[in-house]
Amino acid sequence: MKRFLWLIAAVLVTLPWIFLGLSGQGHHLAQTNPGFVSFISGVAIVGAAFILSWGAELSERDIPRSLALIALALISVLPEYAVDLHFAWEAGKNPEYKAYAVANMTGANRVLIGIGWSLVAIVYYFKHRRKEIPLDNSQTLELSFLLLATIYSFILPLKGTLSLIDCAVFFALFLFYAGRAAKGERHEESLEGIAGYLDENLGTTARRLMVLLMFAFAGYAIWLSAEPFAEGLVTTGKKSGIDEFLLVQWLAPLASESPEAVIALLFAWRGKGSTGIGALISSKVNQWTLLVGAIPLVYAISAATWGPMELDHRQKEELLLTSAQSLFAAIIIADLRFALWEAILLMVLFIGQLIFPQESIRYIFSGLYFIATIWLIVNSPIRRLMLWNALRFRTRPPSSS
Repeated sequence: MKRFLWLIAAVLVTLPWIFLGLSGQGHHLAQTNPGFVSFISGVAIVGAAFILSWGAELSERDIPRSLALIALALISVLPEYAVDLHFAWEAGKNPEYKAYAVANMTGANRVLIGIGWSLVAIVYYFKHRRKEIPLDNSQTLELSFLLLATIYSFILPLKGTLSLIDCAVFFALFLFYAGRAAKGERHEESLEGIAGYLDENLGTTARRLMVLLMFAFAGYAIWLSAEPFAEGLVTTGKKSGIDEFLLVQWLAPLASESPEAVIALLFAWRGKGSTGIGALISSKVNQWTLLVGAIPLVYAISAATWGPMELDHRQKEELLLTSAQSLFAAIIIADLRFALWEAILLMVLFIGQLIFPQESIRYIFSGLYFIATIWLIVNSPIRRLMLWNALRFRTRPPSSS
């Protein structure tokens, strides 16, 4: 019963903003106290994201393992999609919002790796005293598509635009990824936490209805909260003299992605480090394909144009740094092992770029990622094989060490 109370708590924290939003009081508050609106709508997003994640875990009973990880990752990052696509929509009407769309997307991707991946390995070590998380062979699927999406992403800062062609490429990668995952084997694994409680106490029909209800309620709460949360951050930054680009880049992802990070950490705490990392890798693939691809599509619809979304100098730098970090992280785990020292290195590099956000520093960190990536590839036959397999759309695990 105690586990069920967490579900009730998650529902309750969404209700204040739902009430304010439906009553019309939220609009007035947004004009007078944008910081408070951002906080309360952000809390609603966090609560809704937990509900979505539990619903996705519960749905694992009926779908293959790889597809279940996709569903869990995709649904968990729905709040991130809602916030970023709001910025992309507004960018079609107001060019100022282009920067916010790119800021949120790059921040979300870098936080996911620099904080999310790293903490899973660190928690796994302190709980189980193991300095390495062995990854499941099935996760070569996610890794291959992460590498493919990352390699293509380097084109974006070079050409300085996000276009409908990019949208088509990223969407095609995701659909191919989902199609391959859907052919995976089903798995029977005991659920824990909220999902486990519901699974134990509900029949098949009731369980499926509960999943639909959780998705519907949480989706509505996120839809109602995304715009005021995003706009509140921008307005607060302008009124307080804080760089709103940085607020959108770092504060928004920390709020919208905290539930999936917590779930991954719980997996690590329970000794399922591979599952925790797998969920975050799948989240990264989702963000690096669907999220990035959706931005120019939503922008084009909003602006009623076939033309691309132009990127300024800073946005190109941020994309370059994000791509470099993504490539380094993917190569690190290409040997299907994630060591503690690798996790700490990812976190240190992330914190360094966070502390020193200057233009020259972004180029320096991009260079560091490139140098480290080349060193890993040159010194590891397994990583070279994985990279070569990814380029040929092959997802078999490396067979040598």
